[in-house]
Amino acid sequence: MPALRDKTIAIVGGGTMGSAIALGLVRTGSLEPQRVLVADPCQDRRDHLASEGIQVFDAASSMGATSPDVVIIAVKPQVLPDVVKKASDLLGGRLVISIAAGVKLQALESLMPTSRIIRAMPNLPIWAVSGATAVCAGSAVTREDVGLASALFGCLGCTLVMREDQLDAEGAVVSCGPAYIALFADLLVRAGVEHGLPAAGCREMVLSTMRGVAGQLLESGEHPRAYMERVTSPGGTTAAGLRAMEPSLMLAVEEGIDAALARTAELGQAKGE
Repeated sequence: MPALRDKTIAIVGGGTMGSAIALGLVRTGSLEPQRVLVADPCQDRRDHLASEGIQVFDAASSMGATSPDVVIIAVKPQVLPDVVKKASDLLGGRLVISIAAGVKLQALESLMPTSRIIRAMPNLPIWAVSGATAVCAGSAVTREDVGLASALFGCLGCTLVMREDQLDAEGAVVSCGPAYIALFADLLVRAGVEHGLPAAGCREMVLSTMRGVAGQLLESGEHPRAYMERVTSPGGTTAAGLRAMEPSLMLAVEEGIDAALARTAELGQAKGE
């Protein structure tokens, strides 16, 4: 996998995800701050990023002379065509990574016919350098391009290369996943409060437990079901709780993923895709 340290990364859009990518690359030491460029019209965002040593610009069109190795487009799908048109000098002939949800490779390659296009779908925990990103290569992309994109997002968590027809399911499960997990944490805390626990203390203990479980599972590679069995004593309290929860939780998860996929399809049709 190619090293990042000698690369220059330009990010068009300094909102939630664009800023997370820029700050993550710098704070992990993956890139020197001067090798990360961000264009955004918001002065406050630019000031915040500049305080970390990141080069900032008020518009993508101002970045044309910087000759970045990779350009990440981190803007909303509805403004992407206009942004691409105005930044043609920056994008032409380069590796371009789009994180715009729902904009297919065919549409992106039509907008940027001289660029090598990759779609990436990171999720919000990249802010904590513990995110998950799906990467999907366009028709003109090289193996080195895919390796570079994987290395870039690998600095912010885990990365998986997949086909475009898998991205909708990845979005419904992984991109939406942080909200599902936050919902479960909130429900556990609410249940604890209803049974007499202090809200702030219960929340801290639940979140610390969730972090610990994720860390153990990632480090050990253990299957979640095997982990559950280690926690559960025969005939014990955990067994009783799981027996009551699992059927309803499984149904709720399946219905939630199906609803997210249905909405994804609706949004795609609305864009004429």
